[in-house]
Amino acid sequence: MHSQLYISLLKAEALSAEVHYIVTEAMQKSYAGVIVSPVWTARVAAMLAGSGIRIGTTVGFPHGTNKATLKAIESTSSIKDGADDIFVSAHLLPLIGRDFSAARGELLEVAKAARATRRDVAIHVIIEAPLLLSLGSGRSEEAIAVACKAVRESGCDGIVTASGYHRAGGASSAALAAIKPQAEGLALIAMGGVQNATVAQAFVDSGADRAVIEPC
Repeated sequence: MHSQLYISLLKAEALSAEVHYIVTEAMQKSYAGVIVSPVWTARVAAMLAGSGIRIGTTVGFPHGTNKATLKAIESTSSIKDGADDIFVSAHLLPLIGRDFSAARGELLEVAKAARATRRDVAIHVIIEAPLLLSLGSGRSEEAIAVACKAVRESGCDGIVTASGYHRAGGASSAALAAIKPQAEGLALIAMGGVQNATVAQAFVDSGADRAVIEPC
């Protein structure tokens, strides 16, 4: 039973057979959820109907540079397709600049749209922590604090280490250690370059609430 682990397939060239593979893996190994790109969400929701496995999808992924209005629309569409969890790539510039108002404003627009569509949807925000940690002493701590506060005060539920698509890196012990003191009630999710359940479970054992495997 892997109640804290999700399995994902987010590469742009994903094939139907690969989607079926991760859904089968999730069912056989009792993973908590499956995360796929929006184009696959409705199909995976149909495949997992009644299983108790959560369906996750991405918004503004992986760069986070879509306008907040478009992220809100994408969230609403995916929730209607059956998503239980949405993973929103934050716009990084406000985080790098420690601009709390701008960071919160974007996420608030997404959260309002998502909650209006389905009140109990879980909203997790990808902050590319390895990039923020590269800002240097003082600046990195402040950037992560701003990110966590923006996620929390916008009404979102979780904070995600990384997309795995930024050159700064993916999930790491350093990212978890930097985020955890600032999380204050947010779910902390290790994501980005986690290739198997053993590594994912190690992140959970190190303090993550959940971890996301990306085997393909």
